[in-house]
Amino acid sequence: MQPAMPPTPGSGARARSAVGSVVSLWRYPVKSMMGEELNASRVTDRGLWGDRAFALVDQVTGKVASAKNPQKWGRLFEFRASLREPPETGRALPAVRITLPDGSVTSSDQIDVDGRLSQALGAQVRLQTCGLEAPAYEEYWPDLEGLPHREQVTDELMPPRTFFDMGMVHLLTTATLDRLRELSPEGRFEARRFRPNIVIEPSSVGKGFLENGWVDRTIGLGEEVRLRITALCGRCVMTTLPQGDLPRDLAILQTASRHNRRKVGVYASVEQGGTVQRGDPVWVE
Repeated sequence: MQPAMPPTPGSGARARSAVGSVVSLWRYPVKSMMGEELNASRVTDRGLWGDRAFALVDQVTGKVASAKNPQKWGRLFEFRASLREPPETGRALPAVRITLPDGSVTSSDQIDVDGRLSQALGAQVRLQTCGLEAPAYEEYWPDLEGLPHREQVTDELMPPRTFFDMGMVHLLTTATLDRLRELSPEGRFEARRFRPNIVIEPSSVGKGFLENGWVDRTIGLGEEVRLRITALCGRCVMTTLPQGDLPRDLAILQTASRHNRRKVGVYASVEQGGTVQRGDPVWVE
């Protein structure tokens, strides 16, 4: 049974259009590591609470370790991060628990965490919270038609004092995934390849690259959360990398490039925080 939609605003407000409901929520406490699926989350001006709160910083270059340069950091997808306990309003963010590729576990509050992560990655890294004034990472561009660079590694900046590539929240609809599957049936277009925070299942009228039309509009999630859609999300080599049972597949990025200008999903800023949970109705203003 679908939850009731929020009440329609008064005649002086812009009309709302129901588009579907939230079907999954994801938080990635450490940048480029696998994250955790949630039933609900607090949303602040920094997105889902605890999302990209940590990252590994290369002690040689000073740059943030990112799987966007898979030759150096592709193994980050073999690590999984989760908050050790649910965060609570008015309290510091809990420690992050990190499961290493060999199954062993460390956490951000352990003295030897940097040493264990460095040993597992074969590189000198430091786990830190987002305090860099000019955080940057390296991005590799595979040799695929339609990419702005091909067979190059570029330096990319992130917003100051964050570990986000661009927007604080990333949304994706199942309509977009379905359309990509239609265009390339042999590919495994699953949400986890694209690392969204919020996955939305549209109503029956929602087809194709639905969220392309949301840029510069406000999205409502449940009774509290309001997001401003700021940009389409340009995809990168990370979508092609193996993770878990998903194989390496360059056609993932190639399909997005050919049929939707390399865009899959949208970025958003937070206009109004609150709590979002699976099953919440979603509307567009």
